[in-house]
Amino acid sequence: MKFLTFQDLQAKLGGRSRSSIYRDLEIGRLPKPMKFGARLYWNEAEIDATLEAMSK
Repeated sequence: MKFLTFQDLQAKLGGRSRSSIYRDLEIGRLPKPMKFGARLYWNEAEIDATLEAMSK
């Protein structure tokens, strides 16, 4: 299982802005991150599945 940092997530989403990503998280368009210490991480498989579902 691979986890993405916020910067990795931004790159995977084509350079989306921080505010756009947090807005997508608020409305449930993106899966919620996991918190390890003070940092947020996203499960890459969940992000890939979400992007695949959006593209259909």
